[in-house]
This record gives sequence, structure tokens and C-alpha cells, in this order.
Amino acid sequence: MRHNGEVRGPGGATPARPRRRRRRVAVFLAICTLLAGCGLVAGGYYFDSVPTPTDLKLPESTTVFYADGRTPMAKLGAQNRTIVPYDEMNDSAKQAIVAAEDRTFWTNQGIDVKGVLRAAWANVTGGQRQGASTLTQQYARVAADLRGVTYSRKLREAVIAWKLDDTYSKEEILGFYLNTVPFGRGAYGIEAAAQTFFGKTVRRDAPAAQQLTQAEAMVLCAMVKQPEADPADPQGAPGYDPARNATAKQNSIDRWNYIRDGMVKLGYLTPRQAADLAYPDTVRPVDPDAGRSDLDRPTGLVVNHVLAELRRTEPFRGKPDEVIRDGGYRIVTTVDKRVQDAAEASADIRRDSAPEAVRGQPKNWQAALVAVEPGTGRVLGYYGGDRGSGADYAGWYYDEKGQARGFGQHPPGSSFKVYDLAAAVRDGISVKQRFDSPDTKEFPASGRTRGSAAGPIRNAEHAPCQPDCALWEATVASLNVTYFELTEKLGTARVIDMARRAGVESMWETVRGNPQPQRVDLRGDPADQVAKRFSTEVGIGQYGVTVQDHANGMATFAAGGKRADAHFVRSVTKGDEEVWTEQVRQTDLGLDREAIDQLDWTLRRVRAARLDNGWDSAGKTGTWQAGQSTTQNVHTWMVGWTGALASAVWLGTTDGKPLRTRGGSYEVYGSTGAAPIWRQFMSRATEAMKLDPDRYRFREPSFPGDAPEPSPSTPAPTTSAPSPSASASATPRPTPSSPSPRPTGRPTVRPTSSPSPSPTGSPTRSRGPR
Repeated sequence: MRHNGEVRGPGGATPARPRRRRRRVAVFLAICTLLAGCGLVAGGYYFDSVPTPTDLKLPESTTVFYADGRTPMAKLGAQNRTIVPYDEMNDSAKQAIVAAEDRTFWTNQGIDVKGVLRAAWANVTGGQRQGASTLTQQYARVAADLRGVTYSRKLREAVIAWKLDDTYSKEEILGFYLNTVPFGRGAYGIEAAAQTFFGKTVRRDAPAAQQLTQAEAMVLCAMVKQPEADPADPQGAPGYDPARNATAKQNSIDRWNYIRDGMVKLGYLTPRQAADLAYPDTVRPVDPDAGRSDLDRPTGLVVNHVLAELRRTEPFRGKPDEVIRDGGYRIVTTVDKRVQDAAEASADIRRDSAPEAVRGQPKNWQAALVAVEPGTGRVLGYYGGDRGSGADYAGWYYDEKGQARGFGQHPPGSSFKVYDLAAAVRDGISVKQRFDSPDTKEFPASGRTRGSAAGPIRNAEHAPCQPDCALWEATVASLNVTYFELTEKLGTARVIDMARRAGVESMWETVRGNPQPQRVDLRGDPADQVAKRFSTEVGIGQYGVTVQDHANGMATFAAGGKRADAHFVRSVTKGDEEVWTEQVRQTDLGLDREAIDQLDWTLRRVRAARLDNGWDSAGKTGTWQAGQSTTQNVHTWMVGWTGALASAVWLGTTDGKPLRTRGGSYEVYGSTGAAPIWRQFMSRATEAMKLDPDRYRFREPSFPGDAPEPSPSTPAPTTSAPSPSASASATPRPTPSSPSPRPTGRPTVRPTSSPSPSPTGSPTRSRGPR
């Protein structure tokens, strides 16, 4: 029979008042007897300090979702718990738990009177301590954190249960219990258990196929008796999780049968229904990674950035992380599961899905990849390493203590020339303007002469146009001489300002006497002040930037010069309350349509940036050499965009040593290392997003006042890098700022190989970046 929509016990009737009073008298006498047995004169303390469920702050796990708001990325919190209001639960677990743990629940007064009297009598006579508890007592034990089988604990448990039963309805108490009790595998509460063991929900408004069934609920409620294996004898006393071992499964079946019999006695099932009910063999296997809370996977690094971002928002500023982790929030990230899968498949070079050029290379090879949505700044994909608890090679963030974490800064080499080019076209310098581009050239104003320690600027490659090249030709061939001259012409402040406004918020300078490059916040002082900390070599990519910042810069160009801050969080909600939502703001770089068109037109001619899936794409490779070597590279890059997606890829080594293929070759460049990762990722991601490439075509520039240039289909010169031998993957770099830790055992790495460092550093002689 039902009472207020709930199936009750046999007869279904609520006890009559006289009977209720008689029971209360019996309970009171039992408690007094137990009090006397304990030698306590007054019980006022026990009544005055009883915590009520409204006072109980249950830690509720926070769930981090992908951008679709449906696919979980990670569970956070000390306890995996998702609270579901009682009236939103289906009946399956409500009935099963009563049949399993307290068959008199709907008629008792919250206390097992006979059990309390037995405990009292045993206490008076010195007999064995007694145990059995009602559901209400079990909840009271959890609510008040009562542990052990002592008389005072039993007394306090009984008093709390009595007060609970006097204050709350049976439905409320059962709801408290089902949201509180542990079920095993770290799941607290019936909803977390349903998700953990069966991938289902107890919500009655969910589709029927997704709701926990009666038979499945009986399996879960059997586990309450012993949620985890006995650590002293895990094989002999494994509990009731049927996936743990054969003994545990038999325990589960036996108790499942016991619960089924109880449900018949209580009228929840007819004998025929019980006979037709089958024990479910659909329990999920024990996940060996369950204890990782998803934070040791690549997306664990995303969670680190999510938490860092939320700490700066008004709802969470100044509060400890436990407020977020145990607050029961729904955090929807910007990360698109389809894009993230493509990022991990391409940049995790230990996987068979990685491009052949970088797959199976030495263990010290490492890659990082970040993808950003143009116009919104949403980070759609992020791969900074294969473990969330490990080093982050794609970026950095502040942890809860305000310490900078991550190892994501790397000298960008020639990939940084995109900002030089953007600054040039913004200032009206046509990509057809010609520059003197010999293989070697002195720049006295910047201290690069044959008599200086750094020496003149040298091109790493040769182009057919030399010694007189148009800017677009020098870009495609990545001529350092041309870009050093361009940087002098523009001024370092203009180049840095363009990079900053596009999305590069930090850059690492070389400080004399300090072995580690130091982070400079480009958003702080005006560009002309910041520029004093860097030399002209900034234009050819000597100073470290993060993969995340570089990707955001590319997204700005993909959006036609409209910059948005890169971010990881779309929304935070709790129940029906919106706690926080993203604020997308755009700023304009000041690039007109012609400037953007010339930028696209030039960078789409870089051969490494060409996709074979019908998308218009633009990009730039980059390489940075080891020390004074002219043949060995530590860092390789590929950055670029389509109209719908921008990304940056870095490939290097975890120990700062030069990239060397498994075959022993040092011939690893941006075009043969990072570029294959970038192309595979961009092709797979754009395909997975199911977007129409025709909607994102590049426009042709007008080149006002200039003679016609070759059509986009005309082959363009490219850097004469050797053909791919084995290839590379990303290298870890020093910490983002001085407080940051460095990977264990990793030697210090200078910002290496190229023109002189900053004016404050000691110059080095090299051919420079590619």
C-alpha cells in the first residue's frame, strides 16, 4: 500500500497514536536504563547537542563536463556524491534498502527498542555489547560521525535517531539516508552508486532505459552491509561487490536473495514477480583507475586550469578549493570532446594513433597542443602531457596557494614571425614589399656585427628569391635576415604589442646570473617599457611563450583580428541556480580587411600548413636550436588556423637535450616534427566538428597599387628542410616563473640557440631559428 506516493510495509497503515505513545515510553525507559548503566546522571547534553540534517553539510562531488554539458570529464571532491531529492528518486532503491536494512522502518519510532534494551541489559549485567540499528540510527551514526561499538556511542545514536523520527517524516529520513550512506568504490549516496556500478540514474524523470531497475537496486543495497573489502583480508572478506572476486559475488547473490524475500514479505513484490526477477550480471568491472578521480589523465590538466580560472571569479575568490570540489557544482568547460579526442590522438606520441613521423621516438620526446575557437577564446582542446598530475608542457596556472605551476614556455623560433608580419601589414607594409635578404647580414644598431660576440644574422635556409625577396617570399622561406630587419624597422615594442594584443600574455626573458628564464607579464607595463627587457631577437622567436598563448594568438588572426581571452569555463551551476557564466569580450587589433587578407594569403603558402581535406588553412613552422649548434634542435613548432579553428603545436624534449630520432638523426624541424601533428589534428578535428569548409574560405587581398601576384594554386617556395626522417615531439621547458618547480632530474636549459639573448644575457653565435 502507498502512503503519500511511497510504498509502505505490510498493511501500509501509520501506527495509531496510543501505540506511538506506548513505544515512546518504552524507548524512553530503554534510554534511561542505558544511561543508568553507563553511570550518567543527566542526559541533557545528548538532547541539547543533537545535530539535525539541516545542520549537516554533506560534501557533494562536483562534476566537470565537456562543452556539451552531458559528457563528464572528471569528478571532484573528497566523496563521490550527487544528492537527489527524495521525491525525484524512483522507487527501486527506496524499497530495496528497507527490505535489506530495516523492515520495520515504516512502523518503528526510529529506534530498535528491543536492540536498545538488549544493549542496556548487557551493559548492566556485563554481557556482550550489542549492535543492530534501524535505518534512522544508521543515518544518525553517519550524521554525527559516531564510530566504534561503545555504550556512549549507542546511546547518542539512539537519542539522535529518536529526535530525528520525532522531527522529520519517514520520507525525509529515508531521503537523508539514501543520499548519505557509502556503497563502495568511493560512491556515497544512491545516485553516485547507480552511476558507478551500472552507469544509470535513480532520477524518475530520466528515460526508462537509463533508470536504475529493481534488481539493480537490490544489488546496490546489498553492498551497504560491507561497502569495501576488509583491508586485513581482502580476499577472504571482500564484501558484496560482485565484480571484486568469486566470494564477493556469492555474498552478493545470497544477500540479493535475502532482500528479494524481504520485498515479498513487505508487499513490494508478489511471489510471482519475485520468481521472475533475475540477478543482474551487468555490474561494471572494478576500474583500476577509479582512485585517480580522472585527474591523472590528460584532461586532468584541463581541470587544473578550470580551478585556477574559477579562483579568480567573484563566487570563489579567496575561498579554498574544497568549496568548489565538495560543493556539488556542475562545471561545463569549453573543451569539445571531439576536438580533445583528436588532440590526444595526435599529440600523445606514445599512442599508435600519432602521426608516423613522431610515433615510437625516444622517451624524452614530448609534444603539447592547444586548440582555441576563433572569436570566443574558448579552449576546445588541450594536451599538455599524458597525466594531469604531471608536468604541463602547454601552459601554466596558479595553484590554490598562488604558486605558478606548469612548464609550458618554449622559444617559438620562426613561428613567432606571424606577429612580426601582422604588425607589418597593420602598419601598411605590403607583403610584396622587397627586402635585401642575403644569407648573412650585419645589424650594427642591434649589436649583430662580425666583431661582436653574437655575430651577424644568418639565414637557416636559402630561397630562390635571394638576395632580393618580397616579404611574403621571405616568410614562406622563413628568412631570419629579412625578419630581423623587419623587427628593427617596426621596433621591438610594436612587435611585442602585436603579440600581446593577439593573445600572448607572458614572455620569458633571460636575466644575467639566473639560470632560468623569468616570466614577464606583457599586460602590465606599456609595450615600450616591456620592450626594454627584450632585444631585437624577439622578432625571430628567441624568448619563450606558452603553447596556449600562441594558440590564442592564432585564433585572433583566424577571427579577422578580433581577440578574445582564452578560457576554459563556460558555466557553473548548482541545481537550478546559475553561479557563474563566461564573459566573452572581443578587442580589435586594428587590422583592416586588407591586412587580414594579406596575412591569410601569405601564410597559406607555407607548405607545412596545407590540409588535404578541403579547408583553407594558414600557418607557420618554427625551430629553435640547441646552444650554439647550427644542426641540432631542441624545439619545433607549428601554429596556424582555419576560419573555424586555431591551434599551436610544440614538439621538444623533456630533458632539454636536442631532438634525436630513434635512428640517430638530428634532422628534426618544425616541418618534420610538429607539423605532422598539427596537420593530423586539424584534419581530424575539423572533420569531427562536421563544419562546412565553404563557410570559412579565405578572401583574396587586393594588393592596392601592386602588380598581380601568383594565384593561390601556384606553387610557392618552401624551406628546404630535409625530408622527414623519424620526427619529433614537444620538449618540456623551465617553469613559468621563478617559484615554479621543475621536472625532477631535468637539467637547466638556456633559451638556446640563436642570436644573442636579451641585452642582459650573454650572446651566443648561431644560425638562428628556422
